[in-house]
Amino acid sequence: MKSTEETQHFASGQKSEGVTMSVSSESANWSYEATVAAIEATVARLEQGELPLAEVFDQFEQAVHQLQECEAFLQARQEQADLLIETLGESL
Repeated sequence: MKSTEETQHFASGQKSEGVTMSVSSESANWSYEATVAAIEATVARLEQGELPLAEVFDQFEQAVHQLQECEAFLQARQEQADLLIETLGESL
């Protein structure tokens, strides 16, 4: 079982059992849904094939970074849900 301190660190986005959220995904303005929409828009621009090659690489790099943020966010929320389920199971 995780301690209350580990739970608080986890909820605040700090490192907990090897998982660290990126700074941008923890900001008050960051949104999973908005980030996914931005990735989809980037993919659409890339698929059009009208960007200069340098811009393609820049856009691709940005999309990869955004995907990593989303993955970290989902992983952290999954661990948070698992912890809540574990805590619920212990209290019954």
